[in-house]
Amino acid sequence: MEMVEKKKQPNYYFIWFLLLVLTVVEVGIAYLSGLPRSVLILVLVGLAIWKATLVAMYYMHLRFERLRVILLASAPLPLAVILVLAILLEYAR
Repeated sequence: MEMVEKKKQPNYYFIWFLLLVLTVVEVGIAYLSGLPRSVLILVLVGLAIWKATLVAMYYMHLRFERLRVILLASAPLPLAVILVLAILLEYAR
């Protein structure tokens, strides 16, 4: 009889809780911080990227896929970076 290796499942409740905490931090920073606007935007974008990475890695199961699928899913990221930089540069004028 052949043994089938069971893949370890991520703790979805922990990931959900981490996303909740990051969202609360984002809201708290947006409403309560006295940071300059450009720093505030960079911090909020960084937190949003962190949350998007968690969602992609665990809920879209990219953490358990082959490199080829990960590269396919992350191919639009340079375009997103270009668009965010364009908006930030436009705002700086």
